[in-house]
Amino acid sequence: MVSLVQNVAIDCADAYGLARFWSAVTDRPVDPDSGPGDRETQVTLADGLVLYFNQVPEAKTVKNRVHLCLRPDTARDPEVDRLLALGATLVADRRNADGTGWAVLADPEGNEFCVLRGAAERAATTG
Repeated sequence: MVSLVQNVAIDCADAYGLARFWSAVTDRPVDPDSGPGDRETQVTLADGLVLYFNQVPEAKTVKNRVHLCLRPDTARDPEVDRLLALGATLVADRRNADGTGWAVLADPEGNEFCVLRGAAERAATTG
């Protein structure tokens, strides 16, 4: 017997707004049956995993204990720049001079996530 991951639930103040951010990050649509003001919505990723956004009354106050790690289909640094332009903020820069490492960003509601190196970058370095 095993359990399968149904979705990744993300508590937030604005479910539709945050879903729109993650929709832009992943290039996947927000659930077409939802709209501004909805208390919950979702974005289904290409592999079928669902990012589920649930409006809650309390604000985020501490560091995430679970977070998403993104591996761009291109290179890490241009993806970090793209995500910052979408509204993310840089939380911690763990990138190294030799090209290894990652960047810790936060979405518009402060939820941390990491941007890792792309596959070609990983193949080019050993770190």
